[in-house]
Amino acid sequence: MKCYVVDAFAEKVFEGNPAGVCIMEQWISDELMQQIASENNLSETAFAVKEEDHYRLRWFTPAEEIELCGHATLATAFVIANYYEPDVEQFTFHSLGGELTVIKKNELYEMDFPSRMPEPFTFTPDMVEALGVTPLETYLSRDLMFVLETEDQVRNLKPDFSKLKNLPDGLGATVTAKSTQYDFASRSFFPKLNVNEDPVCGSAHCNLIPYWAERLGKQSMVARQRSKRGGTLYCQLQKDRVKISGTAVLYSIAELQID
Repeated sequence: MKCYVVDAFAEKVFEGNPAGVCIMEQWISDELMQQIASENNLSETAFAVKEEDHYRLRWFTPAEEIELCGHATLATAFVIANYYEPDVEQFTFHSLGGELTVIKKNELYEMDFPSRMPEPFTFTPDMVEALGVTPLETYLSRDLMFVLETEDQVRNLKPDFSKLKNLPDGLGATVTAKSTQYDFASRSFFPKLNVNEDPVCGSAHCNLIPYWAERLGKQSMVARQRSKRGGTLYCQLQKDRVKISGTAVLYSIAELQID
């Protein structure tokens, strides 16, 4: 079987967030999908099977299956559009995170995800120790979200991953601040999933977009994930949905030798 590696939210290779993508004719076992994801050792490997007029989509980290992943969804749409169904411009995915739609608009892939406004949360001394900085505000949805004072704090943050991993709340942790060049900046960390830093996390923007739309008073925004690789996301808030768009670049196509 083929496994594509695609850099999502990237304009060139070695940028954005790499995801493995396997488009299959039928499902293989959960155990084998987890082994492939662990062997790939990317933040996510996506597996998809065509079912009538849509695809069933699942995402695995090196440690476990998760219910929503933005960059691997974008990567999957990129692979289908370029190697399986080049004449199709809209893709529907059924997933644990609900029904997701991706529309190809020239070089951009626009994803339609649920908006998840995070709830205010009380930060603790353990959080401050794990981050190495005291946040202005703390929120909780699927992940902990920390609002910092400056974009430089986001860019230069050096969290203690072992302490982040031991925080009882949140699957991951995202830090964010208003940006000077973009509308807002962020970084995302998932040591609980054996992913210390997710280079560009699309699903985290399900929280970030409604938060910053309210703070900035605008529905359309451009965001930048300030990881070492970096990535740009074009964001829109539309009622209870968020639109997240980005470009993608193929890095490799591999033949998996699986008996």
